Amino acid sequence: MARDTYAYRQVAVESREVRGKVEIRPVPGQAFSPELNVQCSRRLADLDRYPLGSRFLLFAKLTDRLGGPPFLYAYHGDADVPMTTAEVKKFLGEFRRGRI
Repeated sequence: MARDTYAYRQVAVESREVRGKVEIRPVPGQAFSPELNVQCSRRLADLDRYPLGSRFLLFAKLTDRLGGPPFLYAYHGDADVPMTTAEVKKFLGEFRRGRI
């Protein structure tokens, strides 16, 4: 089944250590809370590939699984798109919105 491209949005995310493990969360300053979980490729949380604090641009959608807590979902087969600090600032400047 094809992905519904209208449900997906560009989201800047970063790797963080949360409760002793590496997790991917949205960068603060977007429509999504920085505490929202992100389900994406495990490659992004692999410290052998990317250091802690690395930032990426994902094509993600807000969802919940059978009425559970909301989270962002990004297809694991999409290419990794690392972002520099300047690229993140530019992205956040273009897409200022209130939090969900």
